[in-house]
Amino acid sequence: MRDYYTLKVNLPAGIVSPGTLQTILSLAYEAKVRRVRFGARQQLLMTVHYEDMRFLEKDLKQHQIAYELNSEQYPNIISSYCGENVFRTGAWLRESEYHMVLDQFDYQPQLKVNLSDSNQSFTPFFTGNLNFIASSEPHFWYLYVRPRQHNSLFRWPELVYTNDIGRLAKAVEETLLQQDYSGEEALYKLVTTGQNFITQPANEEVELPDFSLPYYEGFNRYGERSWLGLYRRDEQFSIAFLLDVCALCLKTRIGELCVTPWKSLVIKGIEEKDRANWSYILGKHNINVRHAANELAWQTEDHTDAGTELKNYVIRNFEKNDTRTFGLCFGVQTRAKSEVFGSVLIRKRPLIQLGQLALFSVYDLYYTENFNPNSRVYHLVEKGLLKMHVPNQLNRLCRKFNARRSQERVETVRVEKERTEAATPADAVVVHQCSHCFTVYDDQYGDARRGIPAGTPFSQLPPDYACSTCDAPKEDMHEVEVVSVS
Repeated sequence: MRDYYTLKVNLPAGIVSPGTLQTILSLAYEAKVRRVRFGARQQLLMTVHYEDMRFLEKDLKQHQIAYELNSEQYPNIISSYCGENVFRTGAWLRESEYHMVLDQFDYQPQLKVNLSDSNQSFTPFFTGNLNFIASSEPHFWYLYVRPRQHNSLFRWPELVYTNDIGRLAKAVEETLLQQDYSGEEALYKLVTTGQNFITQPANEEVELPDFSLPYYEGFNRYGERSWLGLYRRDEQFSIAFLLDVCALCLKTRIGELCVTPWKSLVIKGIEEKDRANWSYILGKHNINVRHAANELAWQTEDHTDAGTELKNYVIRNFEKNDTRTFGLCFGVQTRAKSEVFGSVLIRKRPLIQLGQLALFSVYDLYYTENFNPNSRVYHLVEKGLLKMHVPNQLNRLCRKFNARRSQERVETVRVEKERTEAATPADAVVVHQCSHCFTVYDDQYGDARRGIPAGTPFSQLPPDYACSTCDAPKEDMHEVEVVSVS
């Protein structure tokens, strides 16, 4: 008999109401669960002792909360909803469109479904079996299909209308799981025969942005409100803390919490008058919200601590060597056939194995085509590394990436410089930029939000001055030169 069970609750598109999450966590707490995790597919995970499992199951069924035990039969639908409004705002895709699509899934998908805005780089595009990506044509989506146990993608011949996504996803899934077919054209014919979908021709591939992972932790302003990103180094959140979060959301009329593929939490719509209450909760539970950016750019597997331990081991080396990782993200794979998202992949494999027992393990390093984490093409860097050698090889790979980026930047700057000299003179102006959210303090304009009048030099700002967008301390703002064109 198992001592512990892994229980999973899917949160479709990574969205959950504070009331629903509060109910789940309260039931888990009664079953002696004290910590939970969020998964790479934006689901809720917890470990429950077998003696308490039957009571928790009974309570979950009574509250009509769907769950799975030690199973992945029904993968969670994931989406880029968590980044809408706070990292970017789509040309036509809004939060209401995500809800419209989710309402169409009146069944539990057995294939992985991804819903993505084409202009974001916060959530993965192609880690699903059915990958819907918003096109530039309002209310029409690309579909990229990746059959189970395959690494190849093919584009659906047509753009799919928003209101048909659920019905088409169900038809494609049934065909992939139940029928034999040979090739992409055969699959298309089997799905569309006898069914009418509103479509437009998809004459070209989707255009995706260059990858740049936004800093997703801490307090950050957008419009007149703020959002709060919560990350935990060990990927575990205490139920006591999350219950306080839910209670404050309900008190301040925040209707949704968003789980990210980076196993973190985003809370949108925090009003300025409530900031002190949120700071109080963070302090009460000793929650730190200013980790280094290179620590946030990792994705590990669910249901195992091995990837997290390796991540923390490498990060300590990054800190020691002051390694620049901007523009990269890292995935750690410790189990065969598991899937993680990253432009650099660290794959652990047993060198000697007896049955299920791995006596000695080594590590292989890969990077994706053009260091694009959405690519399905991997290039081998090193094979058979001992754990102690992994950080140094990653440092070398980071330098290789930065050198390539620098070369590209040099070529771009040369072109722009020639155009500028031929057109108008320019002067360099020194400003101070936040290293976390890139907000600029310019002496010429001051900072009205912080009550700093125009013309105040940065050196004369008070010691407790903080970034007006993300509240980072003054010492995290560094000099940069910008070009002022007259």
